Amino acid sequence: MALSKLNSLYRTLVAEHSRHPHHQGSLSGVEPIQLNNPTCGDVIQLFLVKDEGGRITDISFINSGCSISTASASMMTDVVIGKKEEEVLALAQDFSDLVKGLELSSTGQLGDAAFLSGVAQFPQRIKCATLAWNALKKALELKEMKGK
Repeated sequence: MALSKLNSLYRTLVAEHSRHPHHQGSLSGVEPIQLNNPTCGDVIQLFLVKDEGGRITDISFINSGCSISTASASMMTDVVIGKKEEEVLALAQDFSDLVKGLELSSTGQLGDAAFLSGVAQFPQRIKCATLAWNALKKALELKEMKGK
């Protein structure tokens, strides 16, 4: 695919997920994890439910942030629902590596989020793109601690 078509697809996907984010809102009875990006002011509250087997059964977010932050959170929620914690943590690492410009053997499991690889060209936007994923890792870590 030509570079201009990839750039166009990237802009289209980011715009679509930003304007119409998936899984946005709170989850009743679930305490959110809140993270912020002090560099630009993006804030996210992430709501996460997982079953006893460690599979994410529901996830949502409320945010105040830029289009990349919102799109990344929307894309992330699509990718992780139904996946086990170990898979999710591996995906979060892959995504982090991807937006830092590191080569991955495959990006297929990241879904639309793979198109955010272009963020690597703008280092100041990496924190925007990874905010939701970092909130996800923190939520899993805290839920694990509470479970012990």
